[in-house]
Amino acid sequence: MVKSVLIVDDDPTQRRLLQAVIEKQGFRAETAESGEDALDRIASGGVDVMLLDLIMPGMDGMETLEAVQHKQPDLPVIVLTASGGIETVVAAMRGGAADFFVKPASPERITVSIRNALKVQNLSGEVKRLTKKVEGRLGFSDMIAGAPAMQQVVRLGERAAQSDIPILITGESGVGKELVAQSIMAASKRAGEPFVAVNCGAIPENLVESTLFGHEKGAFTGAVGKHAGKFQEADGGTLFLDEIGELPLDMQVKLLRALQEGEVDPVGSKRPVKVNVRIISATNRDLAEQVAAGQFREDLFYRLNVFPIEVPSLQERKEDVPALVRHFIGRFNAQEDKSILDAAPETHALLSSYDWPGNVRQLENSVFRAVVLADSDYLKPEDFPQISGLTPSIEADGPVSTADVLADVVAGASVPVEIMDDGGHLRSLEDIERDLIEFAIENYAGRMSEVARRLGVGRSTLYRKVREYDLDVDGVRATG
Repeated sequence: MVKSVLIVDDDPTQRRLLQAVIEKQGFRAETAESGEDALDRIASGGVDVMLLDLIMPGMDGMETLEAVQHKQPDLPVIVLTASGGIETVVAAMRGGAADFFVKPASPERITVSIRNALKVQNLSGEVKRLTKKVEGRLGFSDMIAGAPAMQQVVRLGERAAQSDIPILITGESGVGKELVAQSIMAASKRAGEPFVAVNCGAIPENLVESTLFGHEKGAFTGAVGKHAGKFQEADGGTLFLDEIGELPLDMQVKLLRALQEGEVDPVGSKRPVKVNVRIISATNRDLAEQVAAGQFREDLFYRLNVFPIEVPSLQERKEDVPALVRHFIGRFNAQEDKSILDAAPETHALLSSYDWPGNVRQLENSVFRAVVLADSDYLKPEDFPQISGLTPSIEADGPVSTADVLADVVAGASVPVEIMDDGGHLRSLEDIERDLIEFAIENYAGRMSEVARRLGVGRSTLYRKVREYDLDVDGVRATG
């Protein structure tokens, strides 16, 4: 959706002039001729930035600004007036204005002010999200769950949060099972207490017991000190056992005892340790089938599956795709210092029609790649070449940046640099950079000046990278 700017000014000429400037920059412009009209408009939602004249009859700009800060404090407000006294500026900024300019302002000044306000909004939103996540307050209200299938998940989660009943969350990989678990915790009486997540499939089999239940010093070779397990870390809070179907059978017995008795036996300890944890488990497998096949204990299954919640695949909740795309754009704008406004309408149509076998995680990675490589205000279908089949346009003349070359890679050009691993996830930037530099050296026959120019970096930086990655130049190891 195109970003919407609400122009609040009692002068119809000024409204028309500002509207022309804003629409020319690709924003959607709306107008209001009074503070009262502006408050009515923002109450219905959909406004991203407000341009507010300070001098108006009736409810003036400062009164309107105060009301906006009270009703919708996250809405960026840029104030404007025909007189720019320092006292007016200070009062407006203290009142919560994001920026200030004097009429008449140049189109460039207006555009920069709007873009900066949107950028600050992205940063503020990401800071709030991370803060709530750290504090364990990232709940159902923060989830994008407009689709009916997700609304059912929210309803079940809110009911489950009212007690300490064991919950089993099922669903395909990448649907957001951990986010559902965090939201349940945030809505429960244990909100603010520890939330400890354990991926049971990622723990080496010989360390599962120590990881979950802890160990005493000298309990086994390498146990140089006492270690509190995940159960003790989560004491008073919530323990999230992800991929519970991967847990070895012998550990399933000990887990069942810990759940039944409310205590754990650290390896090498002479006495059990009492713990008070709420258990939420998750799996992408069919545990009932595993029970029938003798791969999962039936008694543990019934202990965990007291309150089942199934999270739908992204294909079953395509109504949420546009909102998820905008959410990820805002997050990655903040993380990567970008200023993408949105995805173009045809891009939203493309992304909403795709099946997304990797679910929300795949969509997130695709938007991340598109935001990093995009060079326009709106994400285009060609920014998603693996879906659209289109190739991003890259200028042939002048220096080619690393981002440009990566865009060529994403488009499927004949450049032997992979940006995705075998599991369909992004490789680390360091690994991609190493392969890219190695390819450039080979492609330009070791002509380092040309390699540096094409990659858009200085020669000293290039040689430093060559040394860091231990690369060869024309078969001779670089030394400086």
